[in-house]
Amino acid sequence: MSTTTPRVDDALVPALRADLLSAGFTVAGVSDLLGPMALGALDREQSLPAQRVTADDDSRCSTLIRLFTLGDPVDARDVATALPTLGVDGALALGLVAAEGDAIVALADVRPYATDGVDHWVASDLAELATGRPLSPDHVLGIGGASATLASWTPRPQVARALDVGTGCGIQALHLATHADEVVVTDLSERALAYAAFNAALNSVDWQIRGGSMLEPAAGEQFSLIVSNPPFVITPRSGDVPLFEYRDGGASGDAIVADLVRSIGAHLEPGGIAQFLGNWEVRAGSTWQDQVGGWLVGTGLDAWVIQREVQDPAEYAETWARDGGHHAGTADFDRMYAAWLDDFASREVEAIGFGVITLARPMTDRQAFVDLVEVRHPVDAPMGPTILAGLFARTWLAEHSDDDVLDTTWVMAGDVHEERHTLPGAADPSRIRLHQGGGLRRTVDLTTVTAAYASVCDGELSARVAAAAIAGVLGVEAEAVREEVVAFVRDVARDGLLVSASSVAMTTDNADTNRL
Repeated sequence: MSTTTPRVDDALVPALRADLLSAGFTVAGVSDLLGPMALGALDREQSLPAQRVTADDDSRCSTLIRLFTLGDPVDARDVATALPTLGVDGALALGLVAAEGDAIVALADVRPYATDGVDHWVASDLAELATGRPLSPDHVLGIGGASATLASWTPRPQVARALDVGTGCGIQALHLATHADEVVVTDLSERALAYAAFNAALNSVDWQIRGGSMLEPAAGEQFSLIVSNPPFVITPRSGDVPLFEYRDGGASGDAIVADLVRSIGAHLEPGGIAQFLGNWEVRAGSTWQDQVGGWLVGTGLDAWVIQREVQDPAEYAETWARDGGHHAGTADFDRMYAAWLDDFASREVEAIGFGVITLARPMTDRQAFVDLVEVRHPVDAPMGPTILAGLFARTWLAEHSDDDVLDTTWVMAGDVHEERHTLPGAADPSRIRLHQGGGLRRTVDLTTVTAAYASVCDGELSARVAAAAIAGVLGVEAEAVREEVVAFVRDVARDGLLVSASSVAMTTDNADTNRL
């Protein structure tokens, strides 16, 4: 078990922040110093390229990289130079370092981070890269792939109250602080809460920090925005697999994520949004939509769930057995591998999905929409603006009739391009497609009717008038064309390929006003 966590000191923490900034220990400073190769190697938990770059560099930034990122013993005089305001004694008092002979060694990982161009720093437990040992069960994870994914996919409207469930070291809360008047963070881990408190102080932000499991510390409260990188990993409940607080919620299968889906609605204000990550099991004879869709029954929440990855049980076991610092070919690794396979086999699990879950509480008394889609190709980054726009579009479509869709004038978005595939010598294309350059980067095949409609989506004609004209030109039944056009608009407008002409005009007016 880990034993130490950083301590908050109202005089020393600002001194540390000043030293980190003046040393250039920022995202930009570290990137410039290390270069893309060494940075990429660090992302793969390989330290040698970064060690080679910093070995002969006596800059303060290099010293801090060796100390806090690589976990190398650093001469006390170099540390004193790197932290001139805080000093070695101050770093010792904060619990960030310890003396080891004439050297100083880090007790915590401290790394630069940035949100919307603002420099931040995140403290967490030392990674395996620095310690060379498997992680402790109470390890507090730092900046990782899942946290970066959630931060990218979270919509960021200005809100009054936001909640970060299972905050860990507080990465999501740092983002929330940029657009929420009040931020509440929860975690069951006392170590995680200690790191969250330190990171709030280090970055001069104020959070309400509460201990407890998942949503329990927020009982009876509602929020405009809830985010969570929950302990979603599906871990066998046997003694053969170590349980890590940052990834294991103590329940069998995918119950942690299922319970969050079913219970989070009580904490959302009307119009409130929840954004979180999850794993789900796909059992023999079913689909992932069956599994996740079953969780949503009776919640009354709008749901937009995007499956991003799929692994078979063996791939999943290999991923998470390695995650704790164990290596293939060892007895511990093989024992855990077998435990995962046995656990999945006991429930006839054939695949495990990973994705992003967006839920929202409707503001009106209507049927909630449920949109469960698979998007495994690269998408735009950040995705938060796309998620927010997609929620608005889906809400409008859910609240308006087919007649409303037909009476609206639609415009093709500026990032949408038409592709035509024509066989050599042919007069007409054999395939016409729309390709979205941003957002989900969708590709949509067109029919004769929808290709004709897409060609006139320039803000001049309502969908009803356009459909009537197309029916006349093609010599087909007008009702059939209207139905096909409505289905097409409902499909592509939800993801922003089509937008209403009125919204385009409003955006243009606002832009003009901003220029005055």
